[in-house]
Amino acid sequence: MEKQDVIAALAALAHETRLDAFRQLVQAGPEGMAAGALAAALDTPPATLSFHLKELRNARLLTSERSGRHIRYAPDFASMNALVGYLGENCCGGSC
Repeated sequence: MEKQDVIAALAALAHETRLDAFRQLVQAGPEGMAAGALAAALDTPPATLSFHLKELRNARLLTSERSGRHIRYAPDFASMNALVGYLGENCCGGSC
């Protein structure tokens, strides 16, 4: 993962609503959740959540798929794992 991608991902997660949304989607698993269900679970207005989901998607932390009138969001586990890997790179001088 490139440094600019890491910065974008961390910046996207550095907001309470976005962090809550990302964690909720991680708990939902690879199938993710419809935006409306996520808004209800987080007690967040849909328009507000839409803005935050766009930021997470732009940071490549989420994927989205349209299903009829609904958009389903899911965590991009490969990106999440790459971010964690980047942060843990060279941990403890390689003794971890």
